[in-house]
Amino acid sequence: MALPQSRLTLDAYLAWEDAQPERHEFYRGEVFAMVGARRVHGLVTLNVAAALKSHFKGGPCVAFVESMKLQVADDAVFYPDVFVTCHPEDLRTDMVFRHPVLIVEVLSDSTQAYDRGLKFAAYRRLADLREYVLIDPDNRSVEVYRRNAQGLFELHDQTGAATLELASVQASLPMAEVFEGLAAPD
Repeated sequence: MALPQSRLTLDAYLAWEDAQPERHEFYRGEVFAMVGARRVHGLVTLNVAAALKSHFKGGPCVAFVESMKLQVADDAVFYPDVFVTCHPEDLRTDMVFRHPVLIVEVLSDSTQAYDRGLKFAAYRRLADLREYVLIDPDNRSVEVYRRNAQGLFELHDQTGAATLELASVQASLPMAEVFEGLAAPD
């Protein structure tokens, strides 16, 4: 099915996207194809999601990975690498999630500016979001942006730390697990 050339509404995008074999993000009426990820991206995404899944076992929160739609607003739907929700509506939905407390994006050269800029600006509109994590597998940097009491996101640089501290979900993930399977950096 060909993509319409005019701007789409959210409902039109969702109907169109559900019929596509590939994933596409939606922002302000425009659709953007998702590109394939490198092995290191997939490993870090899986490592973080697996550690969070284990952490939440039997609890009220669930971690999801990159194939799940996150609606940020009426004009934005993204596929985060990993996100966590504890919200009852999200735990009942099959298709579109709206209340993450934690979002993790694994950076690549092609997505870094997008994840740090437009995507982060859009994510900040989510009232339930408490933390936004950017992980660069190539240089092993880890930045945690945590919402403070004033509602502003503050940077907590965890690069070089032994554990990834995620206050929003009371989790401590060993960095060795986050980067498991990756060759040592040069």
